[in-house]
Amino acid sequence: MPLSRYWLFLLSIAGLAGFGLRYFGGHAGSLWPMLASAALVGVGIADLVQRHSALRRNYPVLAHGRFMIESVRVELRQYLFESDTEETPFSRQQRSIVYQRAKEELDKRPFGTQGNVYADHYEWINHSLRPAPAPDLPYRIRIGGSRCTQPYDAAVFNISAMSFGALSANAIRALNLGAKKGGFYHDTGEGSISRYHLEHGGDLVWEIGSGYFGCRNEDGTFNAERFRANAALESVRMIEVKLSQGAKPGQGGILPGAKVTPEIAEARGVPVGVDCLSPAAHSAFDSPMGLLRFVQELRELSGGKPVGFKLAIGHVWEWFAIAKAMQESGLLPDFIVVDGGEGGTGAAPLEFTDHVGMPLREALMIVHQTLVGLNLRGDIKIGAAGKIITGFDIARTLAIGADWVNAARGFMFAVGCIQSQSCHTGRCPTGVATQDAGRQKGLDPMDKSDRVHHFQKNTVKALAEILSAAGLSHPEELGPEHIIRRIDANTVLPLSKVYPQVRPGELITGLPDHPSLREYWQGARSESFAPPASLLNARRSKLQ
Repeated sequence: MPLSRYWLFLLSIAGLAGFGLRYFGGHAGSLWPMLASAALVGVGIADLVQRHSALRRNYPVLAHGRFMIESVRVELRQYLFESDTEETPFSRQQRSIVYQRAKEELDKRPFGTQGNVYADHYEWINHSLRPAPAPDLPYRIRIGGSRCTQPYDAAVFNISAMSFGALSANAIRALNLGAKKGGFYHDTGEGSISRYHLEHGGDLVWEIGSGYFGCRNEDGTFNAERFRANAALESVRMIEVKLSQGAKPGQGGILPGAKVTPEIAEARGVPVGVDCLSPAAHSAFDSPMGLLRFVQELRELSGGKPVGFKLAIGHVWEWFAIAKAMQESGLLPDFIVVDGGEGGTGAAPLEFTDHVGMPLREALMIVHQTLVGLNLRGDIKIGAAGKIITGFDIARTLAIGADWVNAARGFMFAVGCIQSQSCHTGRCPTGVATQDAGRQKGLDPMDKSDRVHHFQKNTVKALAEILSAAGLSHPEELGPEHIIRRIDANTVLPLSKVYPQVRPGELITGLPDHPSLREYWQGARSESFAPPASLLNARRSKLQ
């Protein structure tokens, strides 16, 4: 039994025994200490047998100290009129929204807007004087079309990529069962499909990264037959090739051998106890055309399931090179997931989390507008992820080009994460991001799966209410003209005026208006990710 987590409970038991012996031995002064110890023991037993709070199960008695300190901190902030500063990546208000919706508590708030509506970059959606009737739920988005024999109807709000290994077995169980209950999908992350992803039969999107976990040879290269076997699983609805991710775009990773347990080795197809490497780049292709051929190969090997790729936009000319390869070859992914540079739940270098990768809104606009300009937008669906938590976050993301969204942090909170920021240490206090068997036991998958389901359901319901208030009946009716942004004290603009809008087919016959984008588009080549020649020439001239 880990004494570091149970010390106060054990001390209470010792106190009860010691003071009890003294009291019954004739020391009347030990009565109150005995009763106090008994009360603490009772609290500890109640903490251990309840199944709703992993923190209380892992830290009996001790957890209540945190709850008391947190409540005092909140009260002090309110009475002293302090601002809700960002001590952690998610604000207290955002975490509160998740907890309330996951627990199906009232998520209303008194006294109106608490943010500064006159601050630069404040955004809102205009309502209509003729609100639409409440739309039918849930919304579904068909992904696959004519290129697939097994298209998939996805929900508008799903669980983003988080691997088994980064998350515990019980967290994976809870997420997948919640997805099953709510009819939305669960992205496996690049750690592949574990036995825990398959226990409850929730829909899966199998993410394949540069390590090819679950479909690799011993040397780390792609294995077609192993891919075919996993892709044939009934739970696997789509396949997603991960080019880069928002948390640390452009980086690979290594899981030290000490952390490669038999369960992780089984899921990833690697040896137990040996360092597990995810290279920075893929070995199955090294060009835009190669990527599209790989996507086509996976679609055929999977028996016609939707196949796409996920990327965080970096060098724009590399994205343009992929777009030109689509235009020239006719080889199209079924979907593209745009991951914002601000996204990511796992540990990553500080500079990467803060300053590498394009933020979601700009990245999504570039991908969406490029496909519009090539007349490909109707053939390729777009998903998006990057700090999406509320119904308004979803509405704004759909308005600027996405068909559906994914979220990771919100669902982590739904399964019990308290953002202790100890994910990389293995000492997660709620059993969410750890492989420690004792800590995992505190997380009850059945209870937390309900919270996952409720969070998704209530957030989509909030989206539906926003759409109704705006006079819209379906998310596909949202456009950038519906979202308004305050530019400065005297200027407000719809996002359709903030971001450039490309006309359908414009890139087939013309060039982007923006000077940099024009240079990147002209210089991008479908056979290479290399920078445009004009940029290389400029670099050479600086060195001369």
